[in-house]
Amino acid sequence: MAGAWTVRELGEPGTVLRWEDMPVPLPAAGQLRVRVEAASCNFADVLLCRGAYQHKPDPPFTPGLEMCGVVDAVGRRVDPALQGALVVGQPVLPHGGFAELALMESVDALAVPSGIDQTSAATLHLTYLTAWLGLHRRAAVQPGSVVVVTAAAGGVGSAAVQLARAAGARVVGIASGPAKVDTVRRLGAELAIDGADADVVATVREFAPTGADIVFDPVGGAAYESATKYVAFEGTIVVVGFASGTIPAPRLNHPFVKNYTIAGLHWALYRQYHPDLIAKAQSEIFALALAGTITPLITRCVGIDGVPSALEDLAHGRTQGKTVIRQP
Repeated sequence: MAGAWTVRELGEPGTVLRWEDMPVPLPAAGQLRVRVEAASCNFADVLLCRGAYQHKPDPPFTPGLEMCGVVDAVGRRVDPALQGALVVGQPVLPHGGFAELALMESVDALAVPSGIDQTSAATLHLTYLTAWLGLHRRAAVQPGSVVVVTAAAGGVGSAAVQLARAAGARVVGIASGPAKVDTVRRLGAELAIDGADADVVATVREFAPTGADIVFDPVGGAAYESATKYVAFEGTIVVVGFASGTIPAPRLNHPFVKNYTIAGLHWALYRQYHPDLIAKAQSEIFALALAGTITPLITRCVGIDGVPSALEDLAHGRTQGKTVIRQP
C-alpha cells in the first residue's frame, strides 16, 4: 500500500480530499512508476477536484498534474536503464502526483539535468510549457513585441512574464493588489498594473499606443473583455484558462472588425499531436533555468499533509507564484 490524496466525490479540495492507503500502482506496458519527490500545485488541480477540468477522471483519483520524482519501476517496453532516474512530467490519472507513488507514460518522462533541484524541476514542466507554447507557438512572440500577461503574479502568469522577457518582449503584467504588483515588478515586467485600481485599458494604451501584440490570459471574464479593447491590430489573445470562473462568450464581429486573433491553448494536446515540440520546449526551459535567465517563483513549500490547504488557497486567489509539495 502507498499513501495518496484521494478524491471520491467532487467538490472543493479542502472538503473532498482524503489521505488514504491505496494499492501500489502497477506500471502498464510503456509506463513508469515514480516515487514522487516534489509536486507543484496548479489551478487545474482545483478544477480536477471540482470535476470542471477538461479531463474528467472517474473517482476515486489523485490530483497533482505536475511532478518530479525518481523512477521506481518500469513496465514492459521501457528501457530498464531509466530505473533510478530523476524525471519530471505529467502523471497518468487516476494516479496523480499528490501521493507517494505515481504513474507516468515513459514518453512523457523527461530527464532533469544536473544543476536543477527537485523543487524547481516540479515547477518547470506544466507551468512553463503552458507559457512557452502560448507565447512561442500560438502567438509567435518576437523581440520587441508588447506582451500583456494577466494574473501575472500567479504560477503560469509569472512563468509567462519571465519567458516573454527572455524572448526580448516588452512585458506588461496585470495583478490585483500592491503585494502582487510588487512581485510582478520584481519579475521584470516593464510595467506592472494593479487591475483592482487602474483603468487597465487606458494604462496599457498609454504604454503602447498601438495596443498589445500579445495578451496571455489565464483569467477570462472581465480580464478577457478588457483585452479585446487594448489588443493591437493583428494582435493575438491567447486563451489559457478561466481562473475568474467566467468563460467569455466572444462577439465574433469584434475580432472581425479589429483584425485580431483569438488563440486557444490546451498544452496537453501537444503531447498527443507534437510530442517532439514538448521535448524541444522543455529542453529550452531547462537551459534558461540553468543559465539563470528564468527562476521559478516558488513562494511556499509544504509537506504532503499540506495539499488540501494549499489547493484551497490557490482556489481563492490567496497565492503568488507556485506552491510546491515536498515529500519527506
